[in-house]
Formats: sequence, structure tokens, C-alpha cells
Amino acid sequence: MSAAIRISDAHKRYGEVHALDGVDLEIRQGEFFGLLGPNGAGKSTLINIIAGLTRADRGSVTVMGHDVVTEYQHARQSIGVVPQELVFDPFFTVREVLRIQSGYFGLGKENNDWIDELLSALHLEDKADTNMRALSGGMKRRVLIAQALVHKPAVIVLDEPTAGVDIKIRNLLWAFIQRLHEKGQTIVLTTHYLEEAESMCERIAILNHGRIVAIDTKHELLNSHLAKSFTISLTCRDTVRHIPEALAGKVTAQQDNWLAMELNKDVDTITDILEGLRAAGIEVTDIHTERPDLEDVFLKLTYGNENAL
Repeated sequence: MSAAIRISDAHKRYGEVHALDGVDLEIRQGEFFGLLGPNGAGKSTLINIIAGLTRADRGSVTVMGHDVVTEYQHARQSIGVVPQELVFDPFFTVREVLRIQSGYFGLGKENNDWIDELLSALHLEDKADTNMRALSGGMKRRVLIAQALVHKPAVIVLDEPTAGVDIKIRNLLWAFIQRLHEKGQTIVLTTHYLEEAESMCERIAILNHGRIVAIDTKHELLNSHLAKSFTISLTCRDTVRHIPEALAGKVTAQQDNWLAMELNKDVDTITDILEGLRAAGIEVTDIHTERPDLEDVFLKLTYGNENAL
């Protein structure tokens, strides 16, 4: 079985900016894959190359085994891209937009039933004959998803699909996308909502300065050396006035009878910490553990020791 998307040694420059610097990436068929990275990492450039909207300076890219340059018609037939920007034609209704998009791929009236199914699944049936200009931002976002799916592509790329939409619409979109994935659709997601990637994606690649700096299952990323530390918050019975020397270096914050400590899961145990405090006469009444998440890994890989975007 060929990969859904295979990228080999992809390079792209814009003047002095090396947007992509030797990207190698393989996305499996039927996979829910996350492509993450800070602004300017090269995500949009990579998506545009995959979609055939721009060409790599060097390297090769295939979609469902079709080269995006030499077999561009087959490659574009195999992929649907939901852009980040709300791009729409203001002169047509929702149904007309989908029929026109369908026609771009050589599909006619035989595709009308699928268009109706998309309108129903995305809760757009009551807006089918409404002009695009009259739709809210969330509705326009749903139309973009329908456009990307109208030719039934094997691969769908979602570029920030829930940016600027409310929680209700976000949940609706994710429920629909999850159903597509369960039917075998390959999904590629880029998002700045890292909790979305952590909950939805099976494997994740992190792009930074045009290079893939990490790629693995989310489980392995969260259990890598980048996520070995975890934080505990301790509430003590009395004000903490003295912390044992062996534990003082682990304290990251302290106020009255509360303190926070950063521990290494390979070296430290909560039991040892509590015993050390108890030996010093400090009685702990409450403890809260915060395990590392995808955001912690992302920040360490893309921003080093910085704590904010």
C-alpha cells in the first residue's frame, strides 16, 4: 500500500528565507495526522506544495502515489484542502458553489446526492439557497469543508479548520471529521489549538524553521525525554518556613502554606518527596499533579526554555 502523502527532501526558498529545508515525511493511508509548528515554521508552504499551488525548488511530493508535478491531475483529484482563510465567491449560493466545485473535477448531476449529503451532515441544508455573503463565519467555514470534500478525495488537509468558530460549531465540525476518519479517510490537521491535535491525532510531526524536529505517536512524544518532568502543587497545614536542602532545588514557586515543585519522573517519586517533607516537620494536606501535555513538548522543541509563545 502506497503512502497517502510522501515527501522526500523538499526545499523551498523565498528570497533569503529557507521556508522548507529538506523535509522528509510520510503520512499513511487512513491516518489522522497532525502537522504542528509555530508561525513561520513552513506549514503553509508545505501544504501549498502538497496541494499543487506552488512548486518545491527541490525534492518530490506524491499524493496517493501520484507526483504533484508530473501527475498533477490525479494528485489533485486525490486531495481536498480546507484553507485557513475564509475564501468564498460572493456571487453564488451555497449549493451553486458546491456544484461549481464539483464541476471542476468533471462531476455533474450524478454528484448531487453527495452534495445533499454534505449539506445535511454539516447542518447547511437550510442555507443551501442562501448567498455566500449572507453566511456567518462559522457557516462559511463549513462550506469550505464541503467544497474540499465534494469530489470525494482520499486525503483531506485541514488548515486551522476551527479558527475563529464558536464551541458549538467546533464540536459539530470535529464530529463530522471524526466520522470521515472512521470511514477510512486520511486526515491531515494543522492547528494552533494543541489540545485538538492531542485528542484527535494518532501521529504528530512538529515543524520548525523549515525542518521536521520531531515525528512520532502522541503517546511516544508525551513519554519522550522532552516530557520527563512534571509538576506537583502541595498545600501544607502551616506556613512553610524552611524546605530541606535536598528538596529546595525542586521548588519552582512558594507562598505561605503552598508550594510547587518540578520533578523528574525517572528520578523522583511523590512518595520520596512527601517523606522528605514529613521528616522536616512539614505536613501536606493536599496534593495536585500536573503531567506534561503536548503543549509542553511543543514549546520545548520550538522555543527551547521559553515558557510562552
